[in-house]
Amino acid sequence: MKLTILGGGGFRVPLVYGALLGDHAEGRVSRVTLYDTDADRLTAVARVLEEQARGVLDAPAVVATTELDEALRGADFVFSAIRVGGLAGRAADERVALDLGVLGQETVGAGGIAYGLRTVPVAVELARRIARLAPHAWTINFTNPAGLVTEAMSRHLGDRVIGICDSPVGLGRRIARVLGADPDRAWIDYAGLNHLGWVRGLYVDGRDELPRLLADPELLGSFEEGRLFGAELLRSLGAIPNEYLHYYYFNREAVCSYQEAEQTRGAFLRDQQEGFYARMREPGTPALSTWDRTRAEREATYMAENRDVAGAGEREESDLESGGYEQVALALMRAVARNERTSLILNVRNRTALSVLDADAVVEVPCLVDANGAHPVAVSPLPYHAVGLVAAVKAVERAVLEAAESGSRSAAVQAFALHPLVDSVAVARRLVDGYTEAHPQLAYLDRP
Repeated sequence: MKLTILGGGGFRVPLVYGALLGDHAEGRVSRVTLYDTDADRLTAVARVLEEQARGVLDAPAVVATTELDEALRGADFVFSAIRVGGLAGRAADERVALDLGVLGQETVGAGGIAYGLRTVPVAVELARRIARLAPHAWTINFTNPAGLVTEAMSRHLGDRVIGICDSPVGLGRRIARVLGADPDRAWIDYAGLNHLGWVRGLYVDGRDELPRLLADPELLGSFEEGRLFGAELLRSLGAIPNEYLHYYYFNREAVCSYQEAEQTRGAFLRDQQEGFYARMREPGTPALSTWDRTRAEREATYMAENRDVAGAGEREESDLESGGYEQVALALMRAVARNERTSLILNVRNRTALSVLDADAVVEVPCLVDANGAHPVAVSPLPYHAVGLVAAVKAVERAVLEAAESGSRSAAVQAFALHPLVDSVAVARRLVDGYTEAHPQLAYLDRP
Protein backbone atom coordinates (compact mmCIF):
# COMPACT_ATOMS: atom_id res chain seq x y z
CA MET A 1 0.00 0.00 0.00
CA LYS A 2 1.32 3.44 -0.92
CA LEU A 3 1.02 6.45 1.39
CA THR A 4 1.80 9.97 0.17
CA ILE A 5 2.44 12.74 2.71
CA LEU A 6 1.89 16.27 1.43
CA GLY A 7 4.08 18.49 3.57
CA GLY A 8 6.55 15.64 3.87
CA GLY A 9 9.27 17.93 5.19
CA GLY A 10 7.14 18.84 8.19
CA PHE A 11 8.45 18.39 11.72
CA ARG A 12 5.77 15.91 12.84
CA VAL A 13 6.19 13.47 9.93
CA PRO A 14 8.44 11.13 11.99
CA LEU A 15 5.49 10.54 14.32
CA VAL A 16 3.51 9.10 11.41
CA TYR A 17 6.41 6.99 10.19
CA GLY A 18 7.04 5.71 13.71
CA ALA A 19 3.45 4.48 13.88
CA LEU A 20 3.86 2.72 10.53
CA LEU A 21 6.99 0.95 11.78
CA GLY A 22 4.92 -0.70 14.47
CA ASP A 23 2.36 -2.05 12.01
CA HIS A 24 3.32 -5.53 10.80
CA ALA A 25 -0.07 -6.77 9.63
CA GLU A 26 -0.74 -7.97 6.12
CA GLY A 27 -1.68 -5.12 3.79
CA ARG A 28 0.37 -2.54 5.72
CA VAL A 29 1.92 0.53 4.10
CA SER A 30 5.02 -0.58 2.19
CA ARG A 31 5.99 2.72 0.56
CA VAL A 32 5.91 6.29 1.87
CA THR A 33 6.32 9.18 -0.55
CA LEU A 34 7.24 12.50 1.02
CA TYR A 35 6.26 15.58 -0.99
CA ASP A 36 7.32 19.11 -0.11
CA THR A 37 8.22 22.31 -1.91
CA ASP A 38 11.31 22.68 0.33
CA ALA A 39 14.04 20.19 -0.66
CA ASP A 40 16.19 20.94 2.42
CA ARG A 41 13.37 20.10 4.80
CA LEU A 42 12.62 16.92 2.85
CA THR A 43 16.25 15.83 3.18
CA ALA A 44 16.25 16.52 6.92
CA VAL A 45 13.08 14.55 7.61
CA ALA A 46 14.19 11.69 5.36
CA ARG A 47 17.34 11.41 7.50
CA VAL A 48 15.24 11.12 10.67
CA LEU A 49 13.09 8.43 9.07
CA GLU A 50 16.17 6.53 7.93
CA GLU A 51 17.46 6.37 11.52
CA GLN A 52 14.00 5.35 12.78
CA ALA A 53 13.94 2.43 10.34
CA ARG A 54 17.33 0.98 11.31
CA GLY A 55 16.94 -2.55 12.53
CA VAL A 56 13.23 -2.71 11.64
CA LEU A 57 12.43 -5.59 9.30
CA ASP A 58 10.27 -4.67 6.31
CA ALA A 59 10.28 -0.97 7.16
CA PRO A 60 8.27 1.03 4.60
CA ALA A 61 10.47 2.37 1.81
CA VAL A 62 10.78 6.16 1.78
CA VAL A 63 10.91 8.29 -1.35
CA ALA A 64 11.20 12.09 -1.29
CA THR A 65 10.14 14.34 -4.14
CA THR A 66 9.31 17.95 -4.95
CA GLU A 67 7.10 16.87 -7.88
CA LEU A 68 3.46 16.83 -6.79
CA ASP A 69 2.02 14.76 -9.64
CA GLU A 70 4.71 12.12 -9.17
CA ALA A 71 3.87 11.95 -5.47
CA LEU A 72 0.14 11.51 -6.03
CA ARG A 73 0.05 8.93 -8.81
CA GLY A 74 -0.84 5.50 -7.49
CA ALA A 75 -1.41 6.64 -3.92
CA ASP A 76 -3.82 4.60 -1.79
CA PHE A 77 -3.81 7.15 1.02
CA VAL A 78 -2.84 10.82 0.98
CA PHE A 79 -2.00 12.65 4.20
CA SER A 80 -2.32 16.41 3.83
CA ALA A 81 -0.11 18.20 6.34
CA ILE A 82 0.80 21.44 4.60
CA ARG A 83 1.58 24.82 6.16
CA VAL A 84 1.04 27.67 3.72
CA GLY A 85 3.36 30.52 4.68
CA GLY A 86 5.32 28.35 7.11
CA LEU A 87 5.81 29.16 10.78
CA ALA A 88 6.84 32.68 9.82
CA GLY A 89 3.30 33.08 8.54
CA ARG A 90 1.89 31.81 11.84
CA ALA A 91 4.06 34.24 13.79
CA ALA A 92 2.80 37.11 11.61
CA ASP A 93 -0.81 35.97 12.14
CA GLU A 94 -0.35 36.19 15.89
CA ARG A 95 1.38 39.56 15.89
CA VAL A 96 -1.09 41.33 13.56
CA ALA A 97 -3.98 40.22 15.77
CA LEU A 98 -2.34 40.97 19.12
CA ASP A 99 -1.39 44.46 17.95
CA LEU A 100 -5.12 45.07 17.45
CA GLY A 101 -6.03 43.60 20.82
CA VAL A 102 -7.49 40.30 19.65
CA LEU A 103 -6.35 36.69 19.80
CA GLY A 104 -4.06 35.47 17.02
CA GLN A 105 -3.87 31.77 17.85
CA GLU A 106 -3.22 29.42 14.92
CA THR A 107 -6.71 27.93 14.64
CA VAL A 108 -8.86 30.14 16.89
CA GLY A 109 -10.07 33.66 16.21
CA ALA A 110 -8.32 36.08 13.88
CA GLY A 111 -5.20 33.95 13.47
CA GLY A 112 -7.22 30.90 12.47
CA ILE A 113 -9.17 32.93 9.91
CA ALA A 114 -5.98 34.34 8.39
CA TYR A 115 -4.46 30.85 8.24
CA GLY A 116 -7.63 29.56 6.61
CA LEU A 117 -7.66 32.32 4.00
CA ARG A 118 -4.08 31.41 3.06
CA THR A 119 -4.60 27.68 3.13
CA VAL A 120 -8.00 27.01 1.55
CA PRO A 121 -7.04 27.98 -2.04
CA VAL A 122 -4.00 25.68 -1.88
CA ALA A 123 -5.96 22.84 -0.25
CA VAL A 124 -8.68 23.12 -2.91
CA GLU A 125 -6.10 22.85 -5.69
CA LEU A 126 -4.59 19.81 -3.97
CA ALA A 127 -8.04 18.22 -3.72
CA ARG A 128 -8.59 18.75 -7.44
CA ARG A 129 -5.22 17.17 -8.23
CA ILE A 130 -5.95 14.20 -5.97
CA ALA A 131 -9.35 13.71 -7.61
CA ARG A 132 -7.67 13.67 -11.02
CA LEU A 133 -4.49 11.68 -10.31
CA ALA A 134 -5.52 9.41 -7.43
CA PRO A 135 -9.34 9.21 -7.61
CA HIS A 136 -9.52 6.07 -5.49
CA ALA A 137 -7.25 7.37 -2.73
CA TRP A 138 -8.50 8.29 0.71
CA THR A 139 -7.28 11.70 1.90
CA ILE A 140 -6.60 12.21 5.60
CA ASN A 141 -6.35 15.89 6.42
CA PHE A 142 -4.04 17.05 9.22
CA THR A 143 -3.78 20.61 7.91
CA ASN A 144 -5.12 23.29 10.23
CA PRO A 145 -7.66 24.74 10.64
CA ALA A 146 -8.60 21.07 10.24
CA GLY A 147 -12.39 21.32 10.10
CA LEU A 148 -12.41 24.27 7.71
CA VAL A 149 -9.79 22.76 5.39
CA THR A 150 -11.53 19.37 5.40
CA GLU A 151 -14.82 21.04 4.43
CA ALA A 152 -13.10 22.91 1.58
CA MET A 153 -11.55 19.67 0.28
CA SER A 154 -14.80 17.72 0.70
CA ARG A 155 -16.41 19.88 -1.97
CA HIS A 156 -14.11 18.13 -4.45
CA LEU A 157 -13.41 14.79 -2.76
CA GLY A 158 -16.73 14.12 -1.03
CA ASP A 159 -16.52 11.63 1.80
CA ARG A 160 -13.09 10.42 0.65
CA VAL A 161 -11.47 13.18 2.71
CA ILE A 162 -11.51 12.81 6.49
CA GLY A 163 -10.03 15.27 8.97
CA ILE A 164 -8.24 14.14 12.12
CA CYS A 165 -7.11 15.83 15.33
CA ASP A 166 -5.59 14.38 18.47
CA SER A 167 -7.17 16.86 20.92
CA PRO A 168 -10.50 15.08 21.56
CA VAL A 169 -8.83 11.66 21.68
CA GLY A 170 -6.23 12.87 24.15
CA LEU A 171 -8.91 14.51 26.28
CA GLY A 172 -11.01 11.34 26.34
CA ARG A 173 -8.04 9.18 27.28
CA ARG A 174 -7.04 11.51 30.14
CA ILE A 175 -10.59 11.48 31.52
CA ALA A 176 -10.79 7.69 31.29
CA ARG A 177 -7.49 7.22 33.13
CA VAL A 178 -8.50 9.63 35.90
CA LEU A 179 -11.65 7.55 36.36
CA GLY A 180 -9.67 4.32 36.44
CA ALA A 181 -11.17 3.10 33.17
CA ASP A 182 -9.48 1.52 30.17
CA PRO A 183 -9.43 4.25 27.48
CA ASP A 184 -9.74 1.62 24.76
CA ARG A 185 -13.02 0.33 26.23
CA ALA A 186 -14.64 3.72 26.82
CA TRP A 187 -17.16 5.38 24.50
CA ILE A 188 -16.61 9.14 24.44
CA ASP A 189 -19.71 11.28 23.86
CA TYR A 190 -18.01 14.21 22.16
CA ALA A 191 -19.48 16.76 19.76
CA GLY A 192 -18.74 20.10 18.12
CA LEU A 193 -16.32 21.47 15.56
CA ASN A 194 -12.56 21.03 15.38
CA HIS A 195 -11.01 22.75 18.41
CA LEU A 196 -14.53 23.64 19.57
CA GLY A 197 -16.05 20.57 21.20
CA TRP A 198 -17.14 19.12 24.54
CA VAL A 199 -17.02 15.70 26.21
CA ARG A 200 -20.59 15.29 27.51
CA GLY A 201 -20.23 11.71 28.72
CA LEU A 202 -17.76 8.85 29.03
CA TYR A 203 -19.40 5.43 28.97
CA VAL A 204 -17.85 2.24 30.29
CA ASP A 205 -19.99 -0.91 29.96
CA GLY A 206 -22.99 1.31 29.24
CA ARG A 207 -22.59 3.46 32.36
CA ASP A 208 -21.78 7.19 32.13
CA GLU A 209 -18.84 7.84 34.47
CA LEU A 210 -18.53 11.58 33.79
CA PRO A 211 -20.91 12.65 36.62
CA ARG A 212 -18.58 10.92 39.08
CA LEU A 213 -15.68 13.02 37.78
CA LEU A 214 -17.64 16.29 37.88
CA ALA A 215 -18.70 15.65 41.48
CA ASP A 216 -15.13 15.12 42.73
CA PRO A 217 -12.95 18.30 43.01
CA GLU A 218 -9.84 16.21 43.71
CA LEU A 219 -10.30 14.17 40.53
CA LEU A 220 -11.04 17.32 38.51
CA GLY A 221 -7.78 18.84 39.66
CA SER A 222 -5.75 15.79 38.69
CA PHE A 223 -5.60 16.31 34.92
CA GLU A 224 -4.77 19.18 32.59
CA GLU A 225 -8.23 20.32 31.47
CA GLY A 226 -9.49 20.21 35.05
CA ARG A 227 -6.71 22.54 36.16
CA LEU A 228 -7.06 24.69 33.04
CA PHE A 229 -10.80 25.41 33.37
CA GLY A 230 -11.40 24.91 37.10
CA ALA A 231 -13.92 22.71 38.85
CA GLU A 232 -16.59 25.42 39.20
CA LEU A 233 -16.84 26.10 35.46
CA LEU A 234 -16.76 22.41 34.54
CA ARG A 235 -19.56 21.58 36.95
CA SER A 236 -21.65 24.46 35.63
CA LEU A 237 -21.16 23.24 32.05
CA GLY A 238 -21.78 19.60 32.95
CA ALA A 239 -19.10 18.75 30.41
CA ILE A 240 -15.33 18.86 29.83
CA PRO A 241 -14.41 21.29 27.04
CA ASN A 242 -11.66 20.79 24.52
CA GLU A 243 -8.60 22.71 25.71
CA TYR A 244 -8.98 25.24 22.89
CA LEU A 245 -12.21 26.52 24.45
CA HIS A 246 -10.00 28.18 27.06
CA TYR A 247 -9.49 30.90 24.46
CA TYR A 248 -13.25 31.53 24.50
CA TYR A 249 -14.04 31.18 28.19
CA PHE A 250 -10.98 33.21 29.28
CA ASN A 251 -10.44 35.34 26.21
CA ARG A 252 -9.44 38.63 27.83
CA GLU A 253 -7.00 36.92 30.16
CA ALA A 254 -5.52 34.88 27.29
CA VAL A 255 -5.05 37.93 25.07
CA CYS A 256 -3.38 39.83 27.92
CA SER A 257 -1.07 36.91 28.67
CA TYR A 258 -0.08 36.54 25.01
CA GLN A 259 0.57 40.28 24.69
CA GLU A 260 2.83 40.21 27.74
CA ALA A 261 4.77 37.12 26.64
CA GLU A 262 8.31 37.64 25.42
CA GLN A 263 7.52 35.63 22.28
CA THR A 264 4.37 34.27 20.66
CA ARG A 265 3.94 30.52 20.26
CA GLY A 266 4.39 30.80 16.49
CA ALA A 267 7.59 32.79 16.86
CA PHE A 268 8.92 30.24 19.37
CA LEU A 269 8.20 27.33 17.02
CA ARG A 270 9.60 29.25 14.04
CA ASP A 271 12.90 29.84 15.83
CA GLN A 272 13.00 26.34 17.30
CA GLN A 273 12.40 24.61 13.98
CA GLU A 274 14.73 26.88 12.08
CA GLY A 275 17.38 25.77 14.57
CA PHE A 276 16.47 22.12 14.07
CA TYR A 277 16.63 22.25 10.27
CA ALA A 278 19.87 24.26 10.42
CA ARG A 279 21.48 21.59 12.64
CA MET A 280 20.28 18.93 10.25
CA ARG A 281 22.26 20.57 7.45
CA GLU A 282 25.47 19.99 9.41
CA PRO A 283 27.27 16.73 8.51
CA GLY A 284 27.29 14.21 11.32
CA THR A 285 24.29 15.57 13.23
CA PRO A 286 22.47 12.62 14.87
CA ALA A 287 19.09 13.03 13.21
CA LEU A 288 16.71 11.06 15.42
CA SER A 289 18.05 12.20 18.81
CA THR A 290 18.10 15.83 17.62
CA TRP A 291 14.49 15.54 16.52
CA ASP A 292 13.50 13.86 19.81
CA ARG A 293 14.97 16.63 21.94
CA THR A 294 13.28 19.31 19.84
CA ARG A 295 9.92 17.54 20.07
CA ALA A 296 10.15 17.16 23.85
CA GLU A 297 10.72 20.90 24.27
CA ARG A 298 7.82 21.63 21.92
CA GLU A 299 5.39 19.46 23.91
CA ALA A 300 6.46 20.76 27.31
CA THR A 301 5.77 24.41 26.32
CA TYR A 302 2.38 23.74 24.69
CA MET A 303 -0.32 26.31 25.74
CA ALA A 304 2.05 27.72 28.38
CA GLU A 305 0.31 31.12 28.45
CA ASN A 306 -3.09 29.52 29.09
CA ARG A 307 -1.68 27.49 31.97
CA ASP A 308 -0.24 30.70 33.42
CA VAL A 309 -3.68 32.35 33.25
CA ALA A 310 -5.26 29.39 35.03
CA GLY A 311 -2.43 28.96 37.53
CA ALA A 312 -2.18 25.36 36.33
CA GLY A 313 1.60 25.16 36.61
CA GLU A 314 3.93 23.08 34.47
CA ARG A 315 2.63 20.19 32.38
CA GLU A 316 2.76 16.89 34.21
CA GLU A 317 4.13 13.74 32.63
CA SER A 318 0.61 12.34 32.16
CA ASP A 319 -0.43 15.50 30.29
CA LEU A 320 2.40 15.27 27.78
CA GLU A 321 0.81 12.27 26.09
CA SER A 322 -1.42 13.52 23.29
CA GLY A 323 -4.17 11.54 21.66
CA GLY A 324 -1.52 10.51 19.16
CA TYR A 325 -2.75 11.88 15.86
CA GLU A 326 -0.42 9.42 14.14
CA GLN A 327 -2.16 6.55 15.94
CA VAL A 328 -5.56 7.95 14.97
CA ALA A 329 -4.39 8.09 11.35
CA LEU A 330 -3.07 4.52 11.50
CA ALA A 331 -6.33 3.23 13.02
CA LEU A 332 -8.27 5.08 10.33
CA MET A 333 -6.17 3.56 7.54
CA ARG A 334 -6.47 0.07 8.99
CA ALA A 335 -10.24 0.36 9.27
CA VAL A 336 -10.63 1.52 5.66
CA ALA A 337 -7.97 -0.67 4.01
CA ARG A 338 -8.65 -3.89 5.95
CA ASN A 339 -12.23 -3.33 7.07
CA GLU A 340 -11.05 -3.42 10.69
CA ARG A 341 -14.13 -1.71 12.03
CA THR A 342 -13.55 0.79 14.78
CA SER A 343 -14.90 4.00 16.32
CA LEU A 344 -12.93 7.25 16.17
CA ILE A 345 -13.63 10.95 16.72
CA LEU A 346 -13.13 12.51 13.29
CA ASN A 347 -13.90 15.55 11.17
CA VAL A 348 -16.48 14.50 8.59
CA ARG A 349 -19.52 15.83 6.77
CA ASN A 350 -22.34 16.17 9.26
CA ARG A 351 -25.17 14.33 7.54
CA THR A 352 -27.63 14.34 10.48
CA ALA A 353 -25.21 14.02 13.41
CA LEU A 354 -25.64 17.58 14.73
CA SER A 355 -29.15 18.87 14.15
CA VAL A 356 -28.09 22.51 14.40
CA LEU A 357 -25.96 22.32 11.20
CA ASP A 358 -26.63 21.34 7.58
CA ALA A 359 -25.65 18.02 6.05
CA ASP A 360 -22.47 19.26 4.33
CA ALA A 361 -21.01 21.09 7.32
CA VAL A 362 -17.87 19.32 8.56
CA VAL A 363 -18.21 18.52 12.27
CA GLU A 364 -16.07 16.70 14.85
CA VAL A 365 -18.02 13.74 16.25
CA PRO A 366 -17.66 10.03 16.97
CA CYS A 367 -17.70 7.95 13.79
CA LEU A 368 -17.95 4.29 12.95
CA VAL A 369 -15.26 3.47 10.41
CA ASP A 370 -15.11 0.57 7.96
CA ALA A 371 -14.04 -0.15 4.38
CA ASN A 372 -16.63 2.36 3.14
CA GLY A 373 -15.23 5.24 5.16
CA ALA A 374 -16.27 7.15 8.27
CA HIS A 375 -19.92 7.33 9.24
CA PRO A 376 -20.86 10.00 11.80
CA VAL A 377 -22.91 8.84 14.75
CA ALA A 378 -25.97 10.91 15.67
CA VAL A 379 -25.33 12.61 18.99
CA SER A 380 -27.67 14.25 21.48
CA PRO A 381 -28.47 17.93 20.83
CA LEU A 382 -25.93 20.47 22.00
CA PRO A 383 -26.91 22.76 24.90
CA TYR A 384 -27.70 26.34 23.92
CA HIS A 385 -24.36 27.75 25.04
CA ALA A 386 -22.62 25.31 22.71
CA VAL A 387 -25.13 25.83 19.88
CA GLY A 388 -24.34 29.54 19.88
CA LEU A 389 -20.59 29.05 19.57
CA VAL A 390 -20.80 26.22 17.04
CA ALA A 391 -23.24 28.08 14.78
CA ALA A 392 -21.25 31.32 14.96
CA VAL A 393 -17.92 29.67 14.15
CA LYS A 394 -19.45 27.64 11.31
CA ALA A 395 -20.79 30.92 9.85
CA VAL A 396 -17.23 32.26 10.03
CA GLU A 397 -15.89 29.17 8.22
CA ARG A 398 -18.48 29.56 5.48
CA ALA A 399 -17.48 33.21 5.00
CA VAL A 400 -13.82 32.12 4.72
CA LEU A 401 -14.80 29.57 2.04
CA GLU A 402 -16.74 32.23 0.15
CA ALA A 403 -13.81 34.66 0.31
CA ALA A 404 -11.37 31.98 -0.87
CA GLU A 405 -13.61 31.01 -3.78
CA SER A 406 -14.63 34.50 -4.92
CA GLY A 407 -11.65 36.62 -3.85
CA SER A 408 -14.12 38.89 -2.08
CA ARG A 409 -12.56 41.23 0.45
CA SER A 410 -15.98 41.94 1.94
CA ALA A 411 -16.48 38.21 2.61
CA ALA A 412 -13.10 38.16 4.39
CA VAL A 413 -14.12 41.17 6.49
CA GLN A 414 -17.37 39.39 7.32
CA ALA A 415 -15.47 36.29 8.46
CA PHE A 416 -13.42 38.31 10.95
CA ALA A 417 -16.34 40.47 12.09
CA LEU A 418 -18.60 37.49 12.79
CA HIS A 419 -16.10 35.70 14.99
CA PRO A 420 -16.99 35.88 18.71
CA LEU A 421 -13.38 36.72 19.58
CA VAL A 422 -13.22 39.70 17.19
CA ASP A 423 -16.79 41.11 17.35
CA SER A 424 -16.02 44.42 15.61
CA VAL A 425 -16.42 45.34 11.96
CA ALA A 426 -13.90 48.15 12.33
CA VAL A 427 -11.28 45.79 13.80
CA ALA A 428 -12.16 43.22 11.13
CA ARG A 429 -11.32 45.71 8.37
CA ARG A 430 -8.01 46.53 10.00
CA LEU A 431 -7.23 42.84 10.34
CA VAL A 432 -7.83 42.26 6.63
CA ASP A 433 -5.56 45.23 5.85
CA GLY A 434 -2.87 43.93 8.18
CA TYR A 435 -2.98 40.37 6.92
CA THR A 436 -3.02 41.24 3.22
CA GLU A 437 0.04 43.42 3.84
CA ALA A 438 1.80 40.65 5.78
CA HIS A 439 0.99 37.75 3.45
CA PRO A 440 1.53 37.76 -0.33
CA GLN A 441 -0.72 34.66 -0.49
CA LEU A 442 -3.71 36.93 0.28
CA ALA A 443 -3.24 39.13 -2.77
CA TYR A 444 -6.32 37.48 -4.24
CA LEU A 445 -8.54 39.42 -1.81
CA ASP A 446 -8.94 42.44 -4.08
CA ARG A 447 -12.59 42.28 -5.07
CA PRO A 448 -15.40 44.27 -3.43
